[in-house]
Amino acid sequence: MTLAALATAAVAAALLNPISAAASAASTSSVSIGVPPGAAQRVESVRYNLGDQAFKPPAEIGYVGDNELNGVVYYPKDLGRGTHPLIMIEHGYWGTCADRDAERRQNAAIRARDAATAAGNTAEVERQEKIINEMAARLWGWPCRSGVPQLPSLVGYEYLGRQLAAAGFVVVSIGTNGINANDPGQADTTFYNRAALINKQLEMWQQLSTTGRGPLRGSFVDPQSGRHRDVDFRGHVDLTRVGTIGHSRGGGGVMQQAADVRRDQWPAGVQVKAVFGLAPVFNWNGEAVTRTPFAVMWGTCDSDNSGSYFEDNVGANRVPIYKYTLTGGNHDSFNTQWSPSSGQVGSRDDAEPGSRPGYCRSQFPGDDSHRDQKALTEEQQRRIATAYASAFFLRHLQGQRQYDPVLNGVRRLPNLPDAVQVKFAPPVAR
Repeated sequence: MTLAALATAAVAAALLNPISAAASAASTSSVSIGVPPGAAQRVESVRYNLGDQAFKPPAEIGYVGDNELNGVVYYPKDLGRGTHPLIMIEHGYWGTCADRDAERRQNAAIRARDAATAAGNTAEVERQEKIINEMAARLWGWPCRSGVPQLPSLVGYEYLGRQLAAAGFVVVSIGTNGINANDPGQADTTFYNRAALINKQLEMWQQLSTTGRGPLRGSFVDPQSGRHRDVDFRGHVDLTRVGTIGHSRGGGGVMQQAADVRRDQWPAGVQVKAVFGLAPVFNWNGEAVTRTPFAVMWGTCDSDNSGSYFEDNVGANRVPIYKYTLTGGNHDSFNTQWSPSSGQVGSRDDAEPGSRPGYCRSQFPGDDSHRDQKALTEEQQRRIATAYASAFFLRHLQGQRQYDPVLNGVRRLPNLPDAVQVKFAPPVAR
């Protein structure tokens, strides 16, 4: 049995079959769901970087500022003779440079400013504000200063990339640090630029897969050693079965790219068949997405929730759409680099603390204002995201309908916290 078939069968068993309480407890140490023992060792990873300013925004967008063209790729070690659907992940709006000295000095200046504000010392407030802004420029600059590492938000979805690769997908997580650094004051065009970046990346992958040529040829390196890796993706990646995942503003980006009126901007030979938004923020123009199946996932304690993609498109959708609400979930835990356990510069728990440890205050529309809810741990939130994203893409990129009861909310996922509220809208009859 091939890796893809083995992983798919295991995922199906884990998603649809009951398990014992003992097995459930034993499995909580892993974010992988349904991957057979050792499957992670059968997933390979490479990286590529064509330059920190290699992507030039299309002139018609009007966006100012260049972006990197890079990615981390997770793929089945044995690509075999078949083709694998491609899933592209775009991260959201976050700091760009892991400058610990700037973070330390900025935090100290914030404390000093607050003390000066309380004391009514306006001159000192102004002095500390200047320091805060200077340090922000270092944390959000692009490219980063010499000797300062980039903040690698694109690697924050490794848990998801490896799971999906084990199930037979080629997964590419791309960077948007350049977009983030140039974003202020360009809110009206930033999501067009995020969509254009996805299209450029897909164009390069289409060229590599069909001809073995293009900018990606010979660009892959080992993530640890940085040494060249020769991986032959030619004929093994199916760009007519593309899925996208976007987190935060990346979620707004993938919804923008999938909008009905934007489909003619997809590169030749590319068909986006499924979109999954992790806490996707509102992308300003509200363009309809009625022809591409999509799912959105939110946490009730998300301090940054702003999108209403399910509500905006329900009733007009020609394809299935889904909404998953995680009781006690926050915004940042979907990305490991943004989460406190990483120790990364800028990492945090964005949820408002509840009245006792282990609880958060609900921020989600429809809930009682600031109601205490049991907070999901980082691991729990990622396990839920991994399980539903796996089922979603197996269904919509591989046509495996046995996942419908899970996706539609008819059956609960075993081995997960009982924290998911499901809304499902079948295609509207025409």
